[in-house]
Amino acid sequence: MAEWQVGVDVGGTFTDLVAVDPASGTFRVGKVPSTIDNQASGVLNALREVSVGMAEIAAFVHGTTVGTNAVLERKGVACGLITTRGFRDILELGRRTRPQGYGMTGSFEAIIPRDLRLEVAERLDAAGRVLEPLDEDGVRAAIDDLIRRGAEALVIHFMHSYANPAHELRAAEIARALWPNPFVTVGHEILREVREFERGSTAAVNAYIQPIMSRYLWRLAGELEQGGFPHELLVMQGNAGTMTARLAGAHAAQTVMSGPAAGALAASRIGLDAGFRNVIGCDMGGTSFDVTVIRDGAPAISAEKDIAYGVPVRVPMIDIHTIGAGGGSIARVNQAGILQVGPDSAGSSPGPICYGRGGTLPTVTDANLLLGRLDTAAIAGMSRHVPIEAVRDAVLAQIGAPLGMDAIAAAAAIIAVATNHLASAIRLVSIERGQDPRDFALFAFGGAGPLHATALAAELGVPHVLVPRFPGATSALGCILADIRHDFVRTVATPLLEADGAAVDTILAEQAAEGRALIEREAVPVSGILAVHEADMMFAGQSHVFRVPVTSPGFDPLRAMESFTTRYRERFDIELGEMRALLTNLRTTVLGTRSKVPMALFAPEAAAEPPRPRSTREVYFAGGWHATPIYGRESLSPGAMLNGPAIVEQMDATTVLDPGTDLRVDAIGNLVISVGGAA
Repeated sequence: MAEWQVGVDVGGTFTDLVAVDPASGTFRVGKVPSTIDNQASGVLNALREVSVGMAEIAAFVHGTTVGTNAVLERKGVACGLITTRGFRDILELGRRTRPQGYGMTGSFEAIIPRDLRLEVAERLDAAGRVLEPLDEDGVRAAIDDLIRRGAEALVIHFMHSYANPAHELRAAEIARALWPNPFVTVGHEILREVREFERGSTAAVNAYIQPIMSRYLWRLAGELEQGGFPHELLVMQGNAGTMTARLAGAHAAQTVMSGPAAGALAASRIGLDAGFRNVIGCDMGGTSFDVTVIRDGAPAISAEKDIAYGVPVRVPMIDIHTIGAGGGSIARVNQAGILQVGPDSAGSSPGPICYGRGGTLPTVTDANLLLGRLDTAAIAGMSRHVPIEAVRDAVLAQIGAPLGMDAIAAAAAIIAVATNHLASAIRLVSIERGQDPRDFALFAFGGAGPLHATALAAELGVPHVLVPRFPGATSALGCILADIRHDFVRTVATPLLEADGAAVDTILAEQAAEGRALIEREAVPVSGILAVHEADMMFAGQSHVFRVPVTSPGFDPLRAMESFTTRYRERFDIELGEMRALLTNLRTTVLGTRSKVPMALFAPEAAAEPPRPRSTREVYFAGGWHATPIYGRESLSPGAMLNGPAIVEQMDATTVLDPGTDLRVDAIGNLVISVGGAA
């Protein structure tokens, strides 16, 4: 019997699926429209498209945007919050920031409304000592009040519970006996780290999306089980690891950015195999554009991400910058008479005009079609044929006429504005953080990424573009590549050189043991379990925190101090020997490593002859039309070479080679494009 490993990524427009059977060396790729009302239907449709039987699946890993979208669109459930007396407004006080860095206006609304945030008497100090005992009757009264007010999920968040969780544990015990469902979030169980606002916000996000995530995963897991799937459904986390659906429901905040994280993981792995250790991952789908900087083969992990203004989630996740720019991004002329592209998207329904599902607003995809870069027969997800004249008329009426342009010039302007948005997003995560894009290759994936990659690389001076074998399904492939992962953190807040090495070893050992126990309870086959320890360190009075690898058992404060000062000197080119270093947090990552899927499995077969174009069509580049050869991706075997202008079409994406670019196919089937004129 086949032992398929299946990865699925649900995007705003399409649901992509990759199924791999390493034993037989076979794979299948599926792409279907996302079903927004019930994403599980799209997942099952994709599985049916690749004709893989449920009973034949050894592992099923799912990347999802359900939780992230619920926060962004403010469509979570009604939550109640029970907190320490005097700290009811902690979610609104936040940090000294503003919605627009250079603006004087803006608004913020906490995801838990004020009337559902209640206070009870209790208080610990920063060392975890009890200053005021927990008012248990007050907890019961608050719970009754929140139930009457219609709260569906509950958050318990007390001051300094990271130092001593006793009050939160007792309140949770009371709550779980009274609350009408299992959706009770306890702050220290989600994040045991100092920073009351960020810890409270993370717990609030967890509760806000937990019922939605849980019900969705229960429904999907149930349908898979009914179909004969014999194992636990796995869910991608934002840290590029996986956990079981059961745990993901309880720790819903960990699933934020899970789909983009899978794509970043795949970009790092494929980039390494292709000989590029430093790449900028550019995932452009139908709705969004996700950018990740990958150095030395590993994407950066951040400790915190703002999902929206004033809503930070402080859990480890891949550092990904997202903007609303995709193939479905809607173009319009605003009230100032300026062409604007995005952030609104036509999504999968009704989608761009050319999809034939009733869309009437011009999008980036429609502009690419008018310029000859897309062939209507090669667009995945089309419901019916739409005459190109209908697309041209809409672009002319809504964009061209207001700007005094013909339809082609308007379409070119849409692409130029979109390219500028994409380049700005890359500059934000590279140049503005001290990285030169010219030192990287641009890894283009997502259904729309390869369409814009060469123009984007030329804009930024990036010398090479790398397009994987299946760009549209790269995030789904990343799901298959991911290991089981659990992250733990505990605040210790002590002078580094005064830290008790034995006490540090004890904390790290406890975290490692908890991670191993979780992996064993998940019962997912792994080839090994690995624990990695790190420490957060800073100088007293500063806010620059560095995460430094540490060894345990045998934690040595002097060795840790040496590592910290080295990192500080490398970053700031200064030594502060007179200042006191603090050990703030201890972190442990526990990995359950899974068998690796070889990238060579996706390499196309060698061909005896050079590739031949299957057709030629006029394509608009830089102000003029060019007779451009059209190639099928399946005809490009390792070693094949092309010169731009050219178009490469495949089931899940279209790659555009601008004039002056050159392409070669590497040994594992990636397209490596050299961008002419890049410095």
